[in-house]
Amino acid sequence: MNSARFLVLAFALLAGRAVAAEPSATLPAAPEVVAALRRVNDWFLQRHPDPAVPLPGKNRPSNGWTRAVYYEGLMGLYGLDRDERYIRYAVRGGESHNWGLNTGPTTRHADNQCIGQTYLDLYALDPRPERIRDLQKSVAAMVADSKADDWFWADALQMAMPVFARLGVLNRDPRYFEKMYALYADTKTRQGGRGLYNSVDHLWWRDATFLPPYREPNGANCYWARGNGWVLVALTRVLEVLPVADPHRAEYLRTFQDMSAAIKALQRPDGFWDVSLKDPGNFGGKETTGTSLFVCGFASGVRQGFLRAEDYEPAIARGWNALVTDAVHPDGALGYLQGVGKQPSDSQPVTYDHIPDIEDFGVGCFLLAGVEVAKLAGAQGK
Repeated sequence: MNSARFLVLAFALLAGRAVAAEPSATLPAAPEVVAALRRVNDWFLQRHPDPAVPLPGKNRPSNGWTRAVYYEGLMGLYGLDRDERYIRYAVRGGESHNWGLNTGPTTRHADNQCIGQTYLDLYALDPRPERIRDLQKSVAAMVADSKADDWFWADALQMAMPVFARLGVLNRDPRYFEKMYALYADTKTRQGGRGLYNSVDHLWWRDATFLPPYREPNGANCYWARGNGWVLVALTRVLEVLPVADPHRAEYLRTFQDMSAAIKALQRPDGFWDVSLKDPGNFGGKETTGTSLFVCGFASGVRQGFLRAEDYEPAIARGWNALVTDAVHPDGALGYLQGVGKQPSDSQPVTYDHIPDIEDFGVGCFLLAGVEVAKLAGAQGK
């Protein structure tokens, strides 16, 4: 333990405050990880037994991005735990929307295309054309034109990049990869006049409204944890399916590795990451979604050979063990979830006991993290 951390602990003890132990830097056994995933997922299924019911609050459709992220995690869990309930739930969700996209097949919005990741998973299990009919129409129309400024916010990369990559593989058509790169490059280097990626800090601004001169209260750039988590996971999911010969693969990989190093250095002693990566005093504290996405990205990166296990497994283990110990309730509910938003101040306060009205994407992030941790720990998955 370094001297600064020792002094913090010492003063806390003198002040009579309890100090939480730092989480273990050792990965748990795969069955232990899967058990935690089942507990959280069972809680969600009991809370939302009918996947066709719209979400509360703003009456969000159940094929929108928040439920789509949950399905991503659910399908990952099915790869480890072949419980047919998971497939029935996902299929029922798709059927309830006639396998359609939110706002219809002409949509260009990445949030509306996110459900396509699950439609593609279910198509791979049972290749019924209707399962990807509208998705194919939506993405093919974008591939066919020259417009490339649709992804104006960082989250869009996770919502849609894997869809373009997987359709390119499925259709054996490199135009999908080229269009994906054009959209990605616009987000990275042109949105807001300079792009949303800071090539010095190796982190992303969420959208152009957060570019300088916007600053956090401490004067730092505003790098929102979950926004950066979306990008990290998008890159590793794309790299998993993108052909090795793709001309842009090296750039994706370098950005993923640079981001990973920058994010790892910002992990809190308790295993979590703050919602504001460069200003711990701005709504700082434990937060589950960003932490889950970072754990997922790191673990997938190690599994695929993009990151060195000796460098990243301790951070993965600390993050996962912190999530299970501190965020998972005895009944499987998830605490420390920042609800829907775009910046550190949104959906506050983030606490152990407060469960947002729309929590499905938070469960999905947790499942995505655990699936990758379980694979690192030796679980066999697809």
